[in-house]
Amino acid sequence: MRTLLTPFLVLLALAGNLAVAWADQKDPRLLALFVGLEAAVDVDQAQSIEQKIWLIWIDHDDPKIDALMQVGNQLMVPGEYQRSLAAFNQIIAEAPGFAEGWNKRATILYLLGDFEGSVRDIERTLALEPRHFGALAGLGLIYRAIEKPESALKIFEKVLEISPQSLGARLHIKQLRKALSGEKL
Repeated sequence: MRTLLTPFLVLLALAGNLAVAWADQKDPRLLALFVGLEAAVDVDQAQSIEQKIWLIWIDHDDPKIDALMQVGNQLMVPGEYQRSLAAFNQIIAEAPGFAEGWNKRATILYLLGDFEGSVRDIERTLALEPRHFGALAGLGLIYRAIEKPESALKIFEKVLEISPQSLGARLHIKQLRKALSGEKL
């Protein structure tokens, strides 16, 4: 057992060293985090792992992109959506392979009521990072908003495949199953 474990630990150590220069959805640390997320035994453990994943996803190796991400996120909170959108538009223009730029813009478009635009950006996010549980959850919310409960249910089930402890996905699934069976929520 020790002989099999040693190369794995060396690989993880190397991945940690590489990650300093290689963040975002291509970061080598993500593999172990997603394995841990799928195996998480409780909600607290899963949420801790999700936070680590988010920190990697929002990190980019270009300080200018990182600064734009910070500005866009800060403007999103007080509701300055148009200025936030401008920051995320600039991220996408300068780093089109950066999944979190697309995801953040999808979030702003959702908040602005542009569900079509949000879905397009979510699709781009998922093309770059198919395990993006946040983008999937956003897509599920859009399907709920446009009254496509079957589609929403399928999406939230996909979220659970990635993050089985997700309380939000479980709640949506429960509500959607009730609604689809004719029960009142």
